[in-house]
Amino acid sequence: MSEPSTDLDRWVRQRVRADQIERYLDAGRDFIPEAELERLLARSSPPDPVRVREILDKSRRIETLTAEETAVLIAVADPALREEMYRAALEVKLKVYDNRIVTFAPLYTGSLCVNDCAYCGFRSGNRSLGRDLLSMDRIRAEVEILAGTIGHKRLILVYGEHPRSGIEYMADSIAAVYGVRVPTAHGFNNIRRVNVNAPVMPVEELKLLHEAGIGTYQVFQETYHRPTFEKLHPRRTIKGDYRWRLYCMHRAFEAGIDDVGIGALFGLYDWRYEVLGLVCHARELEERFGIGPHTVSFPRLQPSLNSTLAQDSPWKVSDEDFLHLVAVIRLAVPYTGMIITARENAGIRRASVALGITQTDASTRIGIGGYGDGALPQSSSGQQFLLGDTRSLDEFIRELAESGYVTSFCTAGYRCGRTGKKIMDLLRSGREGRFCKLNAVLTFREWLDDFGSPATRAAAEPLIRREIEEIAGLPGAAARRFPEYYERTARGERDLYF
Repeated sequence: MSEPSTDLDRWVRQRVRADQIERYLDAGRDFIPEAELERLLARSSPPDPVRVREILDKSRRIETLTAEETAVLIAVADPALREEMYRAALEVKLKVYDNRIVTFAPLYTGSLCVNDCAYCGFRSGNRSLGRDLLSMDRIRAEVEILAGTIGHKRLILVYGEHPRSGIEYMADSIAAVYGVRVPTAHGFNNIRRVNVNAPVMPVEELKLLHEAGIGTYQVFQETYHRPTFEKLHPRRTIKGDYRWRLYCMHRAFEAGIDDVGIGALFGLYDWRYEVLGLVCHARELEERFGIGPHTVSFPRLQPSLNSTLAQDSPWKVSDEDFLHLVAVIRLAVPYTGMIITARENAGIRRASVALGITQTDASTRIGIGGYGDGALPQSSSGQQFLLGDTRSLDEFIRELAESGYVTSFCTAGYRCGRTGKKIMDLLRSGREGRFCKLNAVLTFREWLDDFGSPATRAAAEPLIRREIEEIAGLPGAAARRFPEYYERTARGERDLYF
């Protein structure tokens, strides 16, 4: 039974805390300099190749670019110079993250939402959508499939903004996920890392979220262009407050959360402006807290139920521009993890991996209860949008292995305290990549033995042999102990890590 509208309205009115915005402002201004960004994008002359190469060298040193430098890379149109950029983007990715791709699955917990975003299938004004919210038993059932049948070890729990799925529900659902252990041929599997894509919250609730044991707290600004933001998000809604959302990561760091993930929904406004907004956001967090975003995401607008904007946006991003912006973000924020999801089709995901992607999902279902209801990926009721890539995790891993990429299920860094500023320093220096290579191979061995098809195991074995040879040449005690850990894992021990 739904709550009376007066109670819901009261809850909405009480969510935004002006004092938790104003203390971060600079003389009443936020950190998105609209006029300056528009000025940078208005330049019409082609960038000087010498200047472009100077900027690429800065990226190779794993230094965050300025908005001005990022605008130069955005403006590169010469095919040969673009190819140089793209090679540099992959070089940066390999230097920081090695040849590994982290995989995860999204778990949509419900379709209840008080917001009315013009592009979203879950918006409150969409009367055609049946509303649902997973109980703890249904969440556990979904996790049993994700961990026990598919083999995932990381989840991102996705929450709508609604009192019924508020902080208490979030804490309970995170505990439910962590509590599932599924028997396998070699012991058990479980979810070792729970990230969240959640509403913006006040500091008091973010502290509770931190205590619940989350990994990354992910919130997308959707669009950094304030006039567009205000047009698409009605003022009477929580999401209609631009700065309440803009400063959510400031509050997260204040609450003790170590890792945050930012993003923009490309297709709402000029993609070039959004890229500059992301860079401004990353630099603001670095300068104020000494920690940039753990991840950056760049979902592209996809069709959704009863949304004409999602179908007919004047700012749709072409495939060519999308791949260009992926490379620019990799170069502009060189230390960050970069996430591309199954919103994109297989061809785009394949191409983007070569431009610096570090994380992606597979075997994805975004209907509420979609993993357990037996429905096809695009026919589950209550989807927020349509998927572009519905391949299984096994198929996706096989393709990555054939292309020379190790699929990592590693969560060791988070359990060893390599989070926040510590992991940022390790990433910038390239040292984290060495730990990650060892743990990636161990978790890859686990998954192949427990869940991989014969075809995928056959494709992966030559890659694993090459990785083991590389590890043998690495310095340090961990590399020397690796053969022991690998043999123990191959014999059936689980969750060994450095």
